[in-house]
Amino acid sequence: MSRLGAIGGRLYRGEVSVEFVGRRKLWFTISGLILVISIAALAFLRLNYSVEFKGGNLFQFRAPAASPAQIASVVKGAGGGSQPIVQQLGLGGTSKWQVQTTPLTFAQESKVQDAIASDLHVAGGPNSVSIQLVGASWGSQISHKALEGLIAFLILIVIYLSIAFDWKMAVAAFVALVHDIVITTGVYALAGFQVSPATVIGLLTILGYSLYDTVVVFDKVRENTAGLLATDRSTYSQAANLALNQTLVRSINTSLIALLPVAAILVVAISFLGTGELQDLALVLFVGMLSGTYSSICIATPVLAGLKEREPQYKQLAARVARRAAGGRAAQRAARAGKAGVAGRGPDTTDARGPDTAAQPLDDDYHEAAADGDPADAGPGEPVPAVRAASSGSPPRGAPGARPGPRQQPRRSGSARRRPAGKKKRR
Repeated sequence: MSRLGAIGGRLYRGEVSVEFVGRRKLWFTISGLILVISIAALAFLRLNYSVEFKGGNLFQFRAPAASPAQIASVVKGAGGGSQPIVQQLGLGGTSKWQVQTTPLTFAQESKVQDAIASDLHVAGGPNSVSIQLVGASWGSQISHKALEGLIAFLILIVIYLSIAFDWKMAVAAFVALVHDIVITTGVYALAGFQVSPATVIGLLTILGYSLYDTVVVFDKVRENTAGLLATDRSTYSQAANLALNQTLVRSINTSLIALLPVAAILVVAISFLGTGELQDLALVLFVGMLSGTYSSICIATPVLAGLKEREPQYKQLAARVARRAAGGRAAQRAARAGKAGVAGRGPDTTDARGPDTAAQPLDDDYHEAAADGDPADAGPGEPVPAVRAASSGSPPRGAPGARPGPRQQPRRSGSARRRPAGKKKRR
């Protein structure tokens, strides 16, 4: 846990970063493929609606020694339809079976009831086989009410996000919600799971969960992008990606905590309770929460960044950030090149008088000239005394910007300066 907390802190401070917004084409491609598969499953395989939606008869009874294939054969032979749906509601000696058929007449119901009791050896005879008739009109009303509730939910969410945040954030959240709905229903069609009223309730529940996670991320994006145009530090996409990283650990923890109890309910429902409302509810919650977590991280914020980057002010900001980054890289390259050049040359020990005289000791004449502070007394090629160069207000001769001066005369030796004028050295 401490390591996870340390990772979360580094993500929050921006020391490490996972690129989500910059890889939006990858996420969009993955989601596009899943959506295509889901839409194809909905178009060709269609959803497997429960009897509450399409109407029919339900037969429930206890037959511990029976098998699904045996039950289906008995019901079809008694006139219960060509494709009865057999579901087990329990396990072991207390197992209970449920058979769904198309709407039957009273005579057909009685015939199927008697066949089940006699052929499957149901204890208690035909009276132990309960019959329930579900009309198709009731299921139709549920479907219409669920659709109306979904449309109202989406409209209210778009209005709220447009007022509280920004209309582009509302569009991005709407895209993520539609993404979750299509994928979840596509998984049901592809796997052949039965759609019951509990499934509809679970679907509306996961939309709220997905939206909650998306709103938390959007709030951090709004905080990071406040006053962004006044600086050239980062683009909108970079600030949004930082917000995603800062809320990443929180999103993962929230999803895991929510998925663990749902997974436990799903395992218990499948292993001990068999097919029923609890299994339908847990299944849609599990699939929808996974899809909602993915969409809030990899779909909603990248869609928002793509919409924002189309605005002129954010285009100009991206151009300024790119120029600044290019200048910084050029300065770094120049600095590295300068360091490499200095390291290759090594220390410079040559003197202006040539390599043969650079290491030779200076004679007395140079020390006398240095003491006088007169650069004219220094020999050709010898350095100007530091005292005179530092105290002088003008640059030395030969330096850029220096005024032309009198031509430097040849240096006289020390003995020549001490000899009186007009006298020549005796040979």
